[in-house]
Amino acid sequence: MPRIYRFFRLPLSMVAAAAVLFVPFAHAQSSAGSRTAQALVAEGGPQVSLDTSEAMFDIGVVFNACGYNDGLSISQPVRMQIRRQVEQDVSQSQQATALRDKLCAFITNHQFGNSAQNLAQYVSLALFLTPPPSLKLSVPLQQLPPDAIGVEQVLPLLQQFVNATQLHVIWVNNRLAYDQDIRELHGPISQMTLNTDVYLKEPLNNYSTSRFEVVVEPLFDPNDTNARIYDGRYIVVVSPSKTGKIHMNNVRDAYLHYEIDPLLYARAGAIDRLQPFLGMVQNAPIAFHFKNDLVAFVVECLVRAIEARTMNTGIPEYKIHHVATRHEYTVEFKKRQAYLRKVAETRQAYVNHAMEQGFILTEYFYQELIPFEHSPASLSQSIGQMVYGMDVPSEIGAIKNMHIQFAAEPASSAVVQSLPAPDELDTAENKLMSGDPDSAYTIAEKALADHTAHPDRAEYILARADLLKGNVPDAITAFHKTIVLSKNPRLVAWSHIYLGRIDDVGGDRQAAIAQYKQALLFEDGQQDTIEAAQSGLKAPYRLPGEAPTDGSRQSGSGSNNPKPEPKLNLQVPSPATGPTGSPD
Repeated sequence: MPRIYRFFRLPLSMVAAAAVLFVPFAHAQSSAGSRTAQALVAEGGPQVSLDTSEAMFDIGVVFNACGYNDGLSISQPVRMQIRRQVEQDVSQSQQATALRDKLCAFITNHQFGNSAQNLAQYVSLALFLTPPPSLKLSVPLQQLPPDAIGVEQVLPLLQQFVNATQLHVIWVNNRLAYDQDIRELHGPISQMTLNTDVYLKEPLNNYSTSRFEVVVEPLFDPNDTNARIYDGRYIVVVSPSKTGKIHMNNVRDAYLHYEIDPLLYARAGAIDRLQPFLGMVQNAPIAFHFKNDLVAFVVECLVRAIEARTMNTGIPEYKIHHVATRHEYTVEFKKRQAYLRKVAETRQAYVNHAMEQGFILTEYFYQELIPFEHSPASLSQSIGQMVYGMDVPSEIGAIKNMHIQFAAEPASSAVVQSLPAPDELDTAENKLMSGDPDSAYTIAEKALADHTAHPDRAEYILARADLLKGNVPDAITAFHKTIVLSKNPRLVAWSHIYLGRIDDVGGDRQAAIAQYKQALLFEDGQQDTIEAAQSGLKAPYRLPGEAPTDGSRQSGSGSNNPKPEPKLNLQVPSPATGPTGSPD
């Protein structure tokens, strides 16, 4: 099923008791004049939002005017209402008629697969358009998603058509129907995000740079849910049916990726030992990127396992009623057990289907989630042992013993990830990983001079490069700059940890303890951060080969130019994830 996405703003208020723990949706403005001149994929905005998009509306209008009828019979009345209004305006203007015909010819000449896949190209494009009347790209052409490159040539025609038909007036006149959709979806989506966060035991993270955005556009087929990931922005485009329903399972799938992706992509370098599993699925009917991106493969398996554990099986729950006799209780108990067996069988069937599609770690995670559900630890605190503590040889043997027959039909995923091209800071990180701090320093310094959008990352790279080179004073300065500039909790926490270690080596134990405590305040929920900070509080940090001390260091007992232990992971991940691996 194809996916489309776009960013809209509407605050969803959470259940009062949980309001302080979970992210509410941002409130959409009903006034057309309230919009800022931003594309959906843009910096800032609420962490979780529900909204509409005029640029997406314009794309929907054009497709409907060119014969796009998918799902028309189950669409909301507003779709036909808008089609009639546009048709009337076009019929009264020779210019509008000519522009419509040119747009339809363009769409015909740029067909891509079926009608849903064809539309998806333009949905991807709409995410990177500023609102009308400009309808301009918000990013350089080379930064557009691959499927949108080429169809951006439609923009001059689209701009002229929007003006010739006065589409903005039609948009404003139909805002009430769109706002009604927002109000009706507000509760169900809010409840979905709350239930998911409760299951994962993940609290609100005010420092997250990721965004989850649900966009409502009733001009599309209600059967299709379009979702994409663009550099930390998880965007889902939905079209409510006549009954106001959407495919909530697909939206939840995208939300699970929003919650889980950062946990594993932040430690991408630490799961290489799971590589053999990719070799086992090369003949499976899964997408190409799952066969080549180990992290994406592992995430998808975990997501499907969570879906199996939490799915609505559709089986009516049977509860034991109040009974008076032992015989009655025995009968009730058997009925309850029969219900539980049916539920377990339904969930297991979902797992088996995922395994047959090629997501062969789904069964492993399905079993691992059982003790997780009975533990007070959150997923971010448990995922280290769950993933990195896996007995790989044993699991490979278990999967082989299952004799899985891969399905002939290709597997589908509700989320398609579009990865941005590596930037200069990614290159600097790779230089650090390869043990070349001089090149990493030069690249990060140039990024700062060129006014990079991520100065905190650049400073963090400079700091660790300085440490590798033994330039401690400059490293301290760069770590402090990172703390001031960054809203990424992992960058901030690990800057404090490094500063604490430098203080320990320099003999200032009290200053070191203060840094480790700050790291715990800003910790990102990942176990390696917590363990590193707590370890620093328990005992002073020691350089390689240095003898244990009685709990404090004398000035000069270590090196005048302390360097981190060789085992320190100096990798820094992509901008969306924060430091990788286990820096300790």
